[in-house]
Amino acid sequence: MKSNLLSAQTEYRQEVNRQELLQSVKRIVVKIGTSSLITKDFKLNKERLDNLVDDLASVKQSGKEVILVTSGAIGTGVGRIGLKRRPQDIPSQQAAAAVGQSLLMSAYEERFRKYNLPIAQMLLTQDDLRNRKRYTNASNTLHALLRYGVIPVVNENDTVAVEEIKVGDNDTLSALVTNLADADLLFILSDTDGFYTDDPRKNSGAKLIKVVLTINAELKKAAGKKGSSVGTGGMETKIRAAQIVTGSGVNMVLANASVEKIVQRILDGEELGTFFLAEGERKSGWKRWIAYSLPIKGVLQVDAGAYIALTKRGKSLLASGLIGVTGNFKFGDAVRCVDDNNKEFARGLVNYSADETNKIKGKKTSEIETILGHKHYDEVIHRDNLVILRENG
Repeated sequence: MKSNLLSAQTEYRQEVNRQELLQSVKRIVVKIGTSSLITKDFKLNKERLDNLVDDLASVKQSGKEVILVTSGAIGTGVGRIGLKRRPQDIPSQQAAAAVGQSLLMSAYEERFRKYNLPIAQMLLTQDDLRNRKRYTNASNTLHALLRYGVIPVVNENDTVAVEEIKVGDNDTLSALVTNLADADLLFILSDTDGFYTDDPRKNSGAKLIKVVLTINAELKKAAGKKGSSVGTGGMETKIRAAQIVTGSGVNMVLANASVEKIVQRILDGEELGTFFLAEGERKSGWKRWIAYSLPIKGVLQVDAGAYIALTKRGKSLLASGLIGVTGNFKFGDAVRCVDDNNKEFARGLVNYSADETNKIKGKKTSEIETILGHKHYDEVIHRDNLVILRENG
């Protein structure tokens, strides 16, 4: 990573008051990864589990609401059924998850019970987050559990998930759960102290970045792609999670799971880990769902005038502003909006199919009915169904 990014983050860090940013936090999501919970020989790290539960119990007893997103079901199951390595095929992963999930929940129940804190298991797939009705039901369940003082323990439903409905990694899942629960802050606890200018395992001169203002192309490139031998994530998935959360208007912290009372200490204002600052105002639940939970089915390219109207004036997207249409989408699908340089700046729900949109692109609204034989909407995407994203870099 270039030094100018590091210097920018370092200079900005002096202006950030963590205690001020954290004082209004009432509801948190904490994600812990497989590499932090499971040893290399696929056994539960009991000491780490003890410390995590003690930390979260302390936070809960201080009056905050806590949601835990946990990895480790497959890893625990691998050890229990005597495999030497994580299986690669989905049926074997599902079998390991079926064995490991009950063991994992039992371990959490045993520890939280010592603090008289009830927990609940929630297993989700991508389908639960894409379908608006199921998304709303899951959100209602989470909120009900929190009202009852329960700590929801969330994981991907690996026993039934196939490639088409997998979230894929629990970093991304934790970001989506943060939106689902309308939480105020996401913690991702890993085996690193935060985000560095380079891989600290390979470069002793790598510097920890205390605050990230914006997630640009340079930072994403520095994240790399490789995770651990027992997990599925890596720094790349953590940056993707940070994009979702900060793009939704919520802060995120990446910190080391091995540090005692790490969550409580960060909430108390200690400068531990890397703080990813929210970009822009907090988005509504509806717009967070559109932007980050739905599969993208196409791309709409707009001209300079439409770009300004959408980003600066809060207008809807009209057919006259379209200069390109790709994909195979239908009414109500989510699409990306890109500028005349093919840079994504928004996502939204379309009012016309790909074929219809191609026919009316560049045309005036008054011409739509003549071209299509009908006109159900004036807009290709209504502003209420359009989400302006911060610059993706």
